Order: sequence, then structure tokens, then C-alpha cells
Amino acid sequence: MEIVYRAAAMFVFLWIVTRIVGRSTLGELSTFELILFVTLGDMVQQAVTQQDYSFTGGILTISVFTLLTVGLSWINARWPKVRTVTHGVPVVIVQGGDPLLDVMKHERLSLDDLMAAARQQGFERFSDIRLAVLEANGQIAFLRKGDRDGESGAAERPTAG
Repeated sequence: MEIVYRAAAMFVFLWIVTRIVGRSTLGELSTFELILFVTLGDMVQQAVTQQDYSFTGGILTISVFTLLTVGLSWINARWPKVRTVTHGVPVVIVQGGDPLLDVMKHERLSLDDLMAAARQQGFERFSDIRLAVLEANGQIAFLRKGDRDGESGAAERPTAG
């Protein structure tokens, strides 16, 4: 039974770590973040199972992680307000062509990273951007100035970057 408690505690700890690290998606992880997440797997195994390399120990650990993940998804679907805590909320980072530096600082997003994401979506200047939103999953959605009716071409629709 101890393995179940350890797995549950580790699940909560990993959730907290991923929330602290930020909104990066897998393709945008820094080298250190990638190394952190890769090595977490081995460290979690050691912390949860100690020296228990049995099949039963592995099944219990995976089962606890799976049940907690499904439970968290169920809670998010049943109570949408909880989702703001578990997944975060989208944040406006550019409004009317002006980067919101205080918000970007809070989200640990540099101007260089924002401009790189904007260039990938075809923007040459911040002044071309009506609105940019840092989504809860770490992607950035851009809306072009003059695109208020939502009937623009595919290149101008809000896209993740």
C-alpha cells in the first residue's frame, strides 16, 4: 500500500513541477527543461518504488498515475472553474500592436521569443498584430490587425505558434 501513497504523492509533485516550469510545449523546451523532464522519469521510479522492481509494483505505480490522470480529467470536465487551476488560463501578451511587457515578464517570455513566434506566423512587426494570446498549452495565437470579422484567409486566422 505504501507504493500507492508514494505514487499519489509523486503525481502531485510532478503536476506542481510542470506548472512551475511554465507553459512551454515539447518543441519549445529549453535544453535544461528537456533534461529535467527526461531524468524525472528515472527519479520518479526510484522514489515511488524504492527498490521494488516487481511486476506488481510497476502495475500499482502506473495504475495510480493513470487513475489520477483520468480523475483530474473528469474533475476538469465536471467543474470548469477547476481547470483554471489545473491547466491555467490564456493570457493576452500583445494588444493593439504593443507587447505587454509586465505580463510577458510574469510569464517568463522574452521579446525575442515572441518575435520568433510572430515571424513563424508571417508577422514582420508587432504593429501588425492586433492581439496575441499565450494559450494555456504554451502556444501563441495571433490575430492580425484588420481581421475582426473572422473571415480572413487561413494564413490570417488565429494559429498556434
